Amino acid sequence: MTPDTEAGSSPTDTKLRRSVSGLLLFAFILGDVLGAGIYALMGVLSEEVGGMLWAPLLLALLLALLTAGSYAELVTKYPRAGGAAVFAERAFKRPVISFLVGFCMLAAGVTSAAGLAIAFAGEYLQTFVQLPTTLVAILFLVVVALLNARGIRESLGANLVMTAIEVSGLVIVIVVVGLLLGSGGGDVSRVLEGPQGTSTAVAVLGGAIIAFYSFVGFETSANMIEEVRNPARTYPRALFASLGVAGLVYVLVGLASSIALPADELAASSGPLLAVVEASGSHIPSWVFSAIALVAVANGALLTMIMTSRLAFGMAEQGLLPAQLGRVLPRRKTPWVAILATTLVAALLTLVGDLATLAETVVLLLLFVFLSANVSVLVLRRDRVEHRHFRVWTFVPVLGIASCIMLMTQQSGTVWLFGAVLIAVGAVLHLLARWGARRSGAAARQDG
Repeated sequence: MTPDTEAGSSPTDTKLRRSVSGLLLFAFILGDVLGAGIYALMGVLSEEVGGMLWAPLLLALLLALLTAGSYAELVTKYPRAGGAAVFAERAFKRPVISFLVGFCMLAAGVTSAAGLAIAFAGEYLQTFVQLPTTLVAILFLVVVALLNARGIRESLGANLVMTAIEVSGLVIVIVVVGLLLGSGGGDVSRVLEGPQGTSTAVAVLGGAIIAFYSFVGFETSANMIEEVRNPARTYPRALFASLGVAGLVYVLVGLASSIALPADELAASSGPLLAVVEASGSHIPSWVFSAIALVAVANGALLTMIMTSRLAFGMAEQGLLPAQLGRVLPRRKTPWVAILATTLVAALLTLVGDLATLAETVVLLLLFVFLSANVSVLVLRRDRVEHRHFRVWTFVPVLGIASCIMLMTQQSGTVWLFGAVLIAVGAVLHLLARWGARRSGAAARQDG
């Protein structure tokens, strides 16, 4: 996989300042990937694969790297592109496909926020106060919406701080279990214990669907490419390095969790990493680790809802969704209708879905996005550009396509139903937007 040169347009014509170094880009992607998912899903994963938590995490990393290769080529080849929806528009020349890819990203964001709200309301919060999970999840989303509407100014500096907090919690898990092993505690044999009543291979593949949720987020880095120095060289290195570091940390956390606790105890906890720290016998107060986990989950939910509401706003501005979603607050200049709509949908999803189902639905929706990106790489090989860009080996997107299809076939009927309902809602909203645009056009012609 090497930078490649072809004939076409230059990427240097941009209004933005190229001030993002490779280190800052690495931290940004790592912060997006190494986030809240691992704090919430270890218990769900142990129910699927027993003590072999490391195996689905490693498989999910390998599958994520395939699609990351396609993103590295597309993002450096079209450095002003807006992500998979724009790549699909270039490749297939059909607006409906571009809309579906964009809406899958939108629906995945809302569903992810709902899952994080449920995680926030679990045992990490219950370390401080005992409250009904559903009520807390909805109130949490309301608070996130209010912060979103007020206007959140994100910076790479703030992201570095939040990433450091999130990573510190995972390092604590690895270190305290390492000390437990050093003192003769824990049970290393559990890392090879598969689930009861099913084959290990099937369980690991099913677990990879859940684990894949912990690796999504790298695709949002496409929006930063205009501000990256020497993007053809910097972006692929930062992308693959951040995924590699995240994968290493995740595998170590998986091993530590299995060593510290049996699978059934992990599966019974909605704050599994807190249970691991407590089982290690360390002197770290439970409230300290719970606070770190809550910061990670809250930050993940806030960033997700900011992205989701802005995506809904942007699609409304382009006429892909009803124009009402494009309304903004007069003073704050934040898209309040889009924020309200996405928050209501996320709140509804907390009522009808559990954490595992919501996480798998996010993965299913993003698999459509990733499938589109992998196909787009192959289709756009005929499109020539003059600047240097990263070119992935052809077999990588081919394997990426196969991996997306394979993971899709492993999804349950319930997850497919959730995804189908969300896409159907998007289709109805798209038709309403087109109908409204036609009415506005007809009224304008009559007035003229």
